[in-house]
Amino acid sequence: MLELYQFEGCPHCVKVREKLSDLGVSYVLHNPRLGKSNDHEITNQQTYDELVEMGGMDQVPYLVDTQRETSMYESDDIVEYLEEHYE
Repeated sequence: MLELYQFEGCPHCVKVREKLSDLGVSYVLHNPRLGKSNDHEITNQQTYDELVEMGGMDQVPYLVDTQRETSMYESDDIVEYLEEHYE
């Protein structure tokens, strides 16, 4: 299963969501915060805590691939990973 930690106003997250859609891959979306890219207000404390606990940073996008036991930050790295494993 793929899980994406993101927020709607983040252009880097949009890039990853678009790639997932282009590939037709199902995924679970987690939103630790909402708003503009410079808005750091936490709106879902549980999801935020999961993000920081798993990845160690307060940064999105963050992809978790439970099937391959892989997780990563950085939209370009995520897109490259998705192309390699899901195209």
